[in-house]
Amino acid sequence: MSDDPRIILLAHGSSDQRWCQTFEKLATPTLDSVAGSRIAYMELAEPSLETIIAQGKKEGITSFTIIPLFLAAGRHLRKDVPGMIDELEATHDVSITLAPPIGENPQLGDAIRDVVNQELERQKQPA
Repeated sequence: MSDDPRIILLAHGSSDQRWCQTFEKLATPTLDSVAGSRIAYMELAEPSLETIIAQGKKEGITSFTIIPLFLAAGRHLRKDVPGMIDELEATHDVSITLAPPIGENPQLGDAIRDVVNQELERQKQPA
């Protein structure tokens, strides 16, 4: 077993399965290439953060890193998720690190630019 933490991509969650499928599709390249990585939802969908931490603990994992799939650190990332982390660490005797939201990474800005340029090119194509 690796000493690396289990990576958890954390999305907000929704009762609308189509919303969840969008995040699952976005997470697929990471889930396919980063061993042991998982997606979890903060609320309203499964697997929940609690579920993923509990499963990991059963597998002997004691260190987790949460990478929020949020554009910015609003109330959820400043208050709600840290509270959840405190509770999960105490309940499962694990260590959980909260990384900055994905939206703070400058590479996301580059990716957005590329998508915009692709859309502009697509619109130039004859119908």
